[in-house]
Amino acid sequence: MIINKNKLFLLIFLFFVTAQSQTDWVRWGKSDPDYKISVETNTKQFDFSIYTFGDIVLKPVINAYRFFISDVDGDNCPFYPTCSAFLLASVQRTNIFQGTLMFFDRFSRDTNIFEREKHYPFYGKHHFYDPVDLYTLDKDLIKVIPAATQVKETK
Repeated sequence: MIINKNKLFLLIFLFFVTAQSQTDWVRWGKSDPDYKISVETNTKQFDFSIYTFGDIVLKPVINAYRFFISDVDGDNCPFYPTCSAFLLASVQRTNIFQGTLMFFDRFSRDTNIFEREKHYPFYGKHHFYDPVDLYTLDKDLIKVIPAATQVKETK
């Protein structure tokens, strides 16, 4: 008996479909999917302490940005630390002018969406690691981490 290839394929297909079909006594159960992504960087600390002139100018602006824009818009910054935390840390480590320049450099890199994974290491599942220490021009603080590696801990 010669069986056509199409008929054989149809026969095998029907066999597997009927063998794996849903029966009356075993039904699919209801599932409660959770579409939230747990983000480890979403714990923003509102800091109201003032130590320097940069704190007087920047902390109210950063806290207002975090409260009115960032919390409403969601966690969209692709970097760790976030851009607002980067601005605050860069001003604390240097001065208000150099820290602001470092922030605008970082923000211009934040808007570039092409080939980021070739330039930055990963922090967690959804962020690139780009710390302030790499831009302070202090060679003792700069620790080069190869791109596309996973960073486990930070300071």
